[in-house]
Amino acid sequence: MKVIGIEHPHSFCPEDFPPLAMALGFFDGVHKGHQKVIRTAIEVAQKKGLKSAVMTFHPHPSVVLGKKKDVHYITPVEEKIHLISDLGVDYIFVVHFSKEFANLLPQEFVDQYIISFNVKHVVAGFDYSYGRLGKGTMETIPFHSRSAFSHTVVEKQTYMNDKVSSTRIREALLEGDFIGFEQLTGRKYQTKGVVIHGEKRGRKLGFPTANIGMDQNYIIPATGVYAVRILIRNKWYEGVCNIGYKPTFHQDIPDIPNVEVHIFSFDSDIYDEMVTIEWHKRLRSEKKFSGLEELVTQIQKDKNETLQYFRNSQALS
Repeated sequence: MKVIGIEHPHSFCPEDFPPLAMALGFFDGVHKGHQKVIRTAIEVAQKKGLKSAVMTFHPHPSVVLGKKKDVHYITPVEEKIHLISDLGVDYIFVVHFSKEFANLLPQEFVDQYIISFNVKHVVAGFDYSYGRLGKGTMETIPFHSRSAFSHTVVEKQTYMNDKVSSTRIREALLEGDFIGFEQLTGRKYQTKGVVIHGEKRGRKLGFPTANIGMDQNYIIPATGVYAVRILIRNKWYEGVCNIGYKPTFHQDIPDIPNVEVHIFSFDSDIYDEMVTIEWHKRLRSEKKFSGLEELVTQIQKDKNETLQYFRNSQALS
């Protein structure tokens, strides 16, 4: 599998690539709808004797076009590439989304980013658009193709009678709904971050925590307490994670919530190390306690509930 970064304008020509069946989309979240589009491109490639490809874009168009200052991704670009790669494609093209690129007319986009890449078949979702102001659609693509390629439109994918979409997944994450996330994507939500120094209050309470400086490209779930697993040095551990502002100890609310994990059966120095949190279940909302004794009692309850959750999960697997 080859990953090719592309800056606009590029100098590629059809001779640079084998004949391709290519899936088009932004693919944030690589959810089940996206997976359907990509797998369809792979199936077409196999039937037609082509190589399979995915073209995606970075950063998010709304940032480049000034609609938002920044965007938190369901899957930052490196993770998106990893998930798409796992589906088995031959090529991944990551186009740098710039104002100049966004200004391409629909025909210019097709000529320069489909026909020039030796694409013989295009696959995209029913609502995919391309070119300046999204004027190109899957209804216009036969005209813009200049008969150089065929295409497949993947119809709307639904769950519980609603469209599977990145917007719906974002809403699930912002509610801490990881059951919904898994139903929409087929996997657990994972985030990465570096272990940083915190207030070291947890150790004094008997529940030491690893404070995680979350990669700000990720969507941070709703504040609250969660059953999680954490990957440290290629080994998974179970734990309880708190996302929030520690209202028992602080009156002021910082701009970014704290993310800290009490890791079970673990006692090593991991400051400055990169870890991965896998989010499983929301246990409760964050709350302010009347004192340390009440807080410690609740943390123990959270730990017991998490241990029971993972025991039940193992029994069902």
